[in-house]
Amino acid sequence: MTAQDLNNESQKVTLHGSLQSDILLPQEDESIGTGSYDHWALTNTYADLYMMSQYVDAGARLEFTQFPLPGFEPDFQGWGVPHIYVKGKLRGAELTVGDMYDQFGSGFIFRTYEERSLGIDNALRGARLHLTAIPGVQWKVLGGVQRTYWNWSRQSWVAGTDAEINLDHYSTAMQERGITWMVGGSYVMKHEADEDIIVPGTNYKLNLPHNVAAFDVRSRFQMGDYSLLAEYARKGQDPSFDNGYIYNKGEALMLSGSYSTRGLAILLQAKRSENMAFRTQRSREGMAAYINHMPAFAYQHTYALPALYPYATQNAEGEWALQGEASYTFKRKTALGGKYGTKVKLNMSHIRALDKQPVATPYGTLMGTDGYTGAFFKMGEELYYQDINLQLEKRITKDFKLNAMYMNQQYNQTVVEGEGGMIRSNIGVLEGQYKINSRYTLRSELQYLSTRQDEGDWCYALVELSALPYLMFTVSDMWNCGETDLHYYMGSVTFNYEAHRLMLSYGRTRAGFNCAGGVCRYVPASRGVQLSYNYNF
Repeated sequence: MTAQDLNNESQKVTLHGSLQSDILLPQEDESIGTGSYDHWALTNTYADLYMMSQYVDAGARLEFTQFPLPGFEPDFQGWGVPHIYVKGKLRGAELTVGDMYDQFGSGFIFRTYEERSLGIDNALRGARLHLTAIPGVQWKVLGGVQRTYWNWSRQSWVAGTDAEINLDHYSTAMQERGITWMVGGSYVMKHEADEDIIVPGTNYKLNLPHNVAAFDVRSRFQMGDYSLLAEYARKGQDPSFDNGYIYNKGEALMLSGSYSTRGLAILLQAKRSENMAFRTQRSREGMAAYINHMPAFAYQHTYALPALYPYATQNAEGEWALQGEASYTFKRKTALGGKYGTKVKLNMSHIRALDKQPVATPYGTLMGTDGYTGAFFKMGEELYYQDINLQLEKRITKDFKLNAMYMNQQYNQTVVEGEGGMIRSNIGVLEGQYKINSRYTLRSELQYLSTRQDEGDWCYALVELSALPYLMFTVSDMWNCGETDLHYYMGSVTFNYEAHRLMLSYGRTRAGFNCAGGVCRYVPASRGVQLSYNYNF
């Protein structure tokens, strides 16, 4: 390549983008409780456009949610260009001006992100400087105002800094032994205007802090097959709607260790968090205005019935969360491995309350007090969630693969949803996939959930035919055979062509919670024609 070719390459400008549109043509269905609809069509539509070059990047997003899909708050309604940014890059330095997403560490004190299925977009509008010029070191500093649906809070702002150092970069001995060691730290400050919040039954107004600070320290060490992560975060006094306007400080501690080698993987994690709901607007209810994220330690199921009762992280109340996972692949041509090998995975999640003792107060409310006391390492008596599941992956023949799962689950519906008590269930799943020929593949699922609580037992069946490279046909039915005798049937056709994906479906959707990463949104029941289109270029 000549010098002229290199110069032309450095000046090259590329355009990337995407279009995503999810449309529902709703139909009323009294038997599943859809209610009535004000519009004949509902849609969440997004169009992104990005320009990239050697020195400058820029991007913008058009959103049309004037008639949003069921389950999204009224404030979600609107349309416009809420996301736009410009980024300059030069010699290990990046300066972004506009709307941005970022995360410090595991997100304990700062995470801005977009999750369209949940209606979350808490982007920060401001400026960020990211430096990587020093080998082994990266440093960020940022500040701005947060997006809350179609508004940006002018009564509050956020500023923060984050740094990480890879110590192995400066140690030849570590490099020779294959050791990587990162240490990092973060600091975030939230400023918020005062509010008139009165303690019920008194004339006392809360003395609210205008500035709330939080810090995070962490270290990740890896040597060969072993990896260890430790992280601790602490947040200052932050009375808010979430914690009942108490003045206790927030804390989060996480330890995570893993071992991975050929055929074997083990993961052990523990997390203790309390009073870590961190918002830019203390009186805001619902999912909006969070500037942090507490990762879930409950297994994220993809099968329909195991995901029927998903756990939502208890940011304000706090929790002790333990999770362990082990997977082992039995080698081919052994007694347990058979001709093609066998993979077994065992996962357990156990989440329970903290040890809390309410403080004494003469006003009949904990507002304005520390709220509670408790031993740091002592667990509370109340169980929030427990999930023990065993999975088996086995190729029976060259063309047929079988997956099986058994799960025992305990779900505290009162804690997660507000009422309902403890739901105890046993769930079995069988999934088979048969490759008919190089073009056609048939996949099917059979699932059963057994419980004496809530609506009783459920059955689920799915059949899916893939016709490469363009088409996929799917039919499914989720049947409540325990109490309501309702069927939630669904049929769909998916068409793929190059960068285009179009799915047309018709059927019923059960009311319930849609979750991602421990964050959940309640979605009401619906029936109708669904159209989903995705295009990337």
